[in-house]
Amino acid sequence: MTDTRFDVLAIGNAIVDVLSPCDDAFLIAEGLDKGAMALIDTDRANALYAHMGPAREISGGSAANTCAGLAALGSRAAFIGQVADDQLGEVFAHDIRAAGIHFEVAPRDGNPPTARCLILVTPDGQRTMNTFLGASQHLSSGAIDAELIASAKVLYLEGYLWDPDGPRAAMKGAIQAAREAGRQVAFTLSDAFLLDRHGDDFRALIDEGMIDVLFANEVELLGLTGAPDFEAGLAALAPKLPVLVATRSEKGAVAIAGESRAEVAAEPIDRVVDTTGAGDSFAAGFLHGHVRGATLLDCLTMGAVAAAEVINHYGARPEADLKVMIADRLG
Repeated sequence: MTDTRFDVLAIGNAIVDVLSPCDDAFLIAEGLDKGAMALIDTDRANALYAHMGPAREISGGSAANTCAGLAALGSRAAFIGQVADDQLGEVFAHDIRAAGIHFEVAPRDGNPPTARCLILVTPDGQRTMNTFLGASQHLSSGAIDAELIASAKVLYLEGYLWDPDGPRAAMKGAIQAAREAGRQVAFTLSDAFLLDRHGDDFRALIDEGMIDVLFANEVELLGLTGAPDFEAGLAALAPKLPVLVATRSEKGAVAIAGESRAEVAAEPIDRVVDTTGAGDSFAAGFLHGHVRGATLLDCLTMGAVAAAEVINHYGARPEADLKVMIADRLG
């Protein structure tokens, strides 16, 4: 790939993760279902945030997590996402920039406030998540800078943000800008529930040759193709894409590029602590290798190592030195 300012530019939901310890009595008092994830509105987000105890706040969101993994690996990453002009918007911007990720989208005035995921952690390690999407769902086409898109080797899009009309239009514009600049487009399907609403859009992007690297887990692969099993899904989809990456949790992952196919097992770990962000970290590892021209097998291995690191602790961001881990694994 030609020399560029950034390796990967990602577009996704700009969310602040707010993690706070609590006991079961707090969950009961707030009427929360322990261990569940719920979408909440502005009023509920403000009320619950006010009731929570001391918390750790860190920039989050799927594509932003991938950027954090890329930066930890030494890749040059940039992020486009929308925050509001409020306290948590400042937290997000400061935190993501401190991680070495380029972020320059202006905050949005007025309501709704910055998106946040309020995560309550009980002594037994259970995480009860309450997500308010807020300002992240108001990313507009005006935030898409064609020159910035052209300055990255790969444009990486988060499927979650395809749901609202404005961000969907913005991402379509970004794809067009990347295509005009001769850059690659990577896309993650994010979650199988999106296929019910946008499966036809995703299939059209693939059929029109707009996606160079597609990330899908096994459930998403079957939902997108309608295939009866994993291998049939691969056979149906791989010929339509330059690179298909399919993950299978504890069963590992497969990547196919033309006639080349590679597979890896999941990296061994002592205990799965928290799977949040595993797919995001896997994408970071794979893309880090991809932009450097690594083999499919090495790209998959980088992804598997990054995913294993993040599920070994609470939180969706790497804590150990991924560079060292991957260097040790690849020799």
